[in-house]
Amino acid sequence: MSAYFIVDQIEVTDPDTMKTYSAGVMDTVRDYGGKPVVRGGDFEVREGDWQPRRIIVLEFPDMERLKTWYDGPEYADLKAMRLASSRSNAIMVEGA
Repeated sequence: MSAYFIVDQIEVTDPDTMKTYSAGVMDTVRDYGGKPVVRGGDFEVREGDWQPRRIIVLEFPDMERLKTWYDGPEYADLKAMRLASSRSNAIMVEGA
């Protein structure tokens, strides 16, 4: 069953570091069978009061691969860059 990493990127606090992160992250995602589904396109809130800033959705073959990528050594330095250079909310969710 597919699994998704869904991020609402609230604020970028260090654009230069975020550029370095962005240049390297997709290679690590692909190494774990993942692919981008959404990378910051236009959106429209239809229900509730959630006001996302920038939505990113990555799809992985299953939750195990997603967690292995997120916690793995290939993503560790990049994840540290992302966490240091931006504020986000993120979840992992299994698909249908």
